[in-house]
Amino acid sequence: MFRRSRSSRHPAPRLDEQQLATAWQVLSLLLDYPDEGLLDRVPVVRRAAGTLPAAVADPVCRFLAFVEATPLSALQREYVETFDVTRRCCLYLTYFAHGDTRKRGLALVQFKQAYRKAGVEFDAPELPDHLSVVLEFGAAYDAETAWKLLNDHRAGVEMLRIALSDKGSAWHDLVLALVATLPELKGEDEEKVAALIAQGPPSEEVGLDLQPYAMDPRLNPRPGDDDLPHSTDHQPVDLGHTIPVGAP
Repeated sequence: MFRRSRSSRHPAPRLDEQQLATAWQVLSLLLDYPDEGLLDRVPVVRRAAGTLPAAVADPVCRFLAFVEATPLSALQREYVETFDVTRRCCLYLTYFAHGDTRKRGLALVQFKQAYRKAGVEFDAPELPDHLSVVLEFGAAYDAETAWKLLNDHRAGVEMLRIALSDKGSAWHDLVLALVATLPELKGEDEEKVAALIAQGPPSEEVGLDLQPYAMDPRLNPRPGDDDLPHSTDHQPVDLGHTIPVGAP
């Protein structure tokens, strides 16, 4: 898994295979719409986070504290106001690159084809580029394909992170944890992300105060390698959460 040369466009992750699967499963669960099941799973999610590097575990645990301190109805209302009402805080990866253009339709088809090529059929009411869907697919089915999808749409991840930070949203911690599982932005990739953040999705304004984000230093809110200690506990953790992506 993840056998790539140094010249690869998307270098291998710094987390090991089990840690990456656990991190993505945790984040998939927490980025989904909050319900009673989420509250019931907080203890097991916290235990799962404890097996992860601090750069991932700490923001996840901060978010769990927020969940425990917030009534479910308020949590649900804030989720809707953040992700369903505020377009700049979009959980659909292809939106940032393509807006509501025809090209986005093609990009969605390519997500479904990627799932099919990996040996699973996408069968869900949700769109295939939803961040929770991609993370669940990577955790449960094919990490390498999900890795490529996430990195191909890294600009969208960064735009979402910055928008949530500006909004002061508790969900910002989850995207911060996700970024800690991905490669550090460097050189050409950083420039491409900055350009997309500055321009926004085609034919759509996302309200990001575009100019301040050109080459924004916040593009890399990552600790150094020395700040990512790996746990020695690599036991799989069953979080009881499955996005409906079924085997053919």
